Amino acid sequence: MAGNISIGTLAEPTLSKPRINMTMLGALGIVGLALAVGVYGFFHGHMHLYGVTREVPWGILISTYAFFAITSTGLCLLAALGHSFGGNKLAPLGNRAVFLSIITILSAFFCIGLELESPHRMLLYNVISPNFSSNIWWMGTLYGLAVGCMFVEFYAILTRRWTMALAIGIIGALAEVGANTNLGAVFATLVSRPFWYGAQLPVYFLCSAFMSGAAALILFSHLSARLRGVEMDKETFEGVQMAGKVLALTLFLLIVATVWRFISLFVSGNDLAQLAAKNLLSGPLSMNFWVFETIIGLVLPLFILVGTQMKNTTAMAAASIMALVGGFVQRYDLVVAGQETPVFYGWDNLPAYLHYTPSVAELLVVAGGIALTVAGFVAGERFFGKVFSEGAHH
Repeated sequence: MAGNISIGTLAEPTLSKPRINMTMLGALGIVGLALAVGVYGFFHGHMHLYGVTREVPWGILISTYAFFAITSTGLCLLAALGHSFGGNKLAPLGNRAVFLSIITILSAFFCIGLELESPHRMLLYNVISPNFSSNIWWMGTLYGLAVGCMFVEFYAILTRRWTMALAIGIIGALAEVGANTNLGAVFATLVSRPFWYGAQLPVYFLCSAFMSGAAALILFSHLSARLRGVEMDKETFEGVQMAGKVLALTLFLLIVATVWRFISLFVSGNDLAQLAAKNLLSGPLSMNFWVFETIIGLVLPLFILVGTQMKNTTAMAAASIMALVGGFVQRYDLVVAGQETPVFYGWDNLPAYLHYTPSVAELLVVAGGIALTVAGFVAGERFFGKVFSEGAHH
């Protein structure tokens, strides 16, 4: 009945198994370790703990935040599309997409919170001293609005208030689009970093959101069926197929966008932009770019999806894992390549590329963000499992 919530009626009893509980507890243990590392850095100084420097101040924690935030946007948009247009094949995945969107944005906040030296100041001054000309202010504010909307939307789903869930979900999706494009604009409006500067990144981030969101939805829907030890029902399988089509299309578009981005960089005549591009093509980051970004992240998953015609869930899940790994490395390479080229290159015998390597502490925080997503997914399937089969009932 609307307004009444009972874990007994929402939970999935088939998932109350020791191995599943141990998986969740193990993931939470990693989250706790990462949190301890971040708190230690808060008191003793991040510069002593993390691999970032004054010359390269943004590292893997910024790129990991961007990865999770972009994935959350994609999941939220796919949920809104599934819920907004009755009868479409994404509808059965909508409720799970809303929950996963919440989990991934919380993972993003976890990483950025442990990256900032004074996160409490961000929370305070974001409210009492807003800067309406700042992309970062708009990004944080809109992501805060979006996560609030998603919590309300999920509560409405739990209490069967479908009209309310739809309305709040649309507001949340619009907030996510604004936050996601402002995240791209954080990079795209920096004139001093010509590798980032330009109008492409906000749109590129939005396309990446659909890619990452579709990949996450396919992967976690597949894992959900595996946890239960059952085959996907017809409606869910058709929803996963539709998500596979979204994934294939966005992979193709990202390949095209990547090719044209490098072409534009090399015809622009800007030496710093070209040097940063060469860092990816033939420099220190070339292994990341060619192996993880291009082959594993774009080409192979597209071939798998097209070759199997999206009829095999295991193959689609494998393609999704590749796409997510590629998306993670894409965010890292974008952040790092834009900074490893010195702004004053050519002066005072500066090197062609500065150096950045993630520290063990940073990698532990990244592992904590991933573990938080895993723990959240398992907990969601355990305690809200029956709700995820009602996505088509909006």
